[in-house]
Amino acid sequence: MTSPYAQAGFGVGFDWGPVGAEVVAGDIVAVVDVLSFTTAVTVAVDRGIDVYPYRWRDETAVAYAEEYGATLAVGRSAAGPGEVSLSPASIRSVTGITRLVLPSPNGSTIAKQLSDSGATVIAVSLRNRRAAADWVRNQIRGGDGGRRPKVVAIAAGERWRDGSLRPAVEDLWGAGGFLSALRSDDLSPEARAAVAAYEAVADELPKYLHECAGGREITQYGFQDDVVIAAEVDASDVVPVLVDGRLFRST
Repeated sequence: MTSPYAQAGFGVGFDWGPVGAEVVAGDIVAVVDVLSFTTAVTVAVDRGIDVYPYRWRDETAVAYAEEYGATLAVGRSAAGPGEVSLSPASIRSVTGITRLVLPSPNGSTIAKQLSDSGATVIAVSLRNRRAAADWVRNQIRGGDGGRRPKVVAIAAGERWRDGSLRPAVEDLWGAGGFLSALRSDDLSPEARAAVAAYEAVADELPKYLHECAGGREITQYGFQDDVVIAAEVDASDVVPVLVDGRLFRST
């Protein structure tokens, strides 16, 4: 029996977090973590840096980075001058690296989780939401004429102190912006709700991104530049695709 939560029968779906990524399976899955994993990924790939997503606070990350000859990003608050972290601003200013292991508790963990799912996984933020939608439409048009692939957007969300999911409105906007740009008439009710949320704030998105809980939190920690970068709507034309454990620019 098909799960009632799987959004079966629709070509485009939407859900939240690692559990949603398991339940609402897609052939093409857009992971959305606006503050800040997928924004950081687009900044890195803009600069020719391949990104290796990894689980958060996993002691094996050091060995993993060494295996691939990559730099391991440190935590935002732990980064010193010239060190790279989950902060998109730190990635934008770093020099001399071409591979980056980038752990995060939400978007990166979900991307790593999906790496062996058989789905085509892409990193989507507000910065590249239109480019990603264009890329997906091209993938669908270039198919073999068989079953139309299902597209799913997964909003990463954040975590409360007890570990439960905190739906983050910035990820809802990022997913909705991507789904809106797909211009599909086959959206699930959940996907339609995400599109409506994005379109309600699209004209003033930078303002609301700064004023939402996630934007205020990062600003309070002293990383206001990261919110500014996250609000660069449609500024990037890169579509980072996850292949063999790394996110890199799709050709």
